[in-house]
Amino acid sequence: MGIEIERKFLVRNDAWKALAVGSYLKQGYVSSEPGRIVRIRIEGESAMLTIKGLNTGISCGEWEYSIPLNDAQILLDTVCQKPLIEKYRYRLPLNGLTWEIDEFLGENAGLVVAEIELPSEDFDFHHPEWLGEEVSHDRRYANANLLKHPYKSW
Repeated sequence: MGIEIERKFLVRNDAWKALAVGSYLKQGYVSSEPGRIVRIRIEGESAMLTIKGLNTGISCGEWEYSIPLNDAQILLDTVCQKPLIEKYRYRLPLNGLTWEIDEFLGENAGLVVAEIELPSEDFDFHHPEWLGEEVSHDRRYANANLLKHPYKSW
């Protein structure tokens, strides 16, 4: 079993953007129930099936598997809950860790969130000046929640 330890922040400006490399992502949920999240994601020519367990603090069980791109597209089109989550994900290596900054599209347009995976819950890391408020414990910002309660409806 894999463990994901992740902190999430709002982004206050675009100072990070010139340093990051981005790609388009499309993802859907077979299950979006907390503790039983099953996600299909396509990024470029890659596709993943991800299963996430119940959060304990900023940690949760996570299992990820590569799946055929065609299978992922069929699952997104026919099995996953609608609407799909669409966003641009930018990756920014900084001080030995990689920030992932998501610019959401569609009903979640206007939302920009930065995530960082850590080796332990108490790991001390650099907070770049473009980071805003921490929202790690605010379930409204979970992608599975944005499916049911899009950012534009807040």
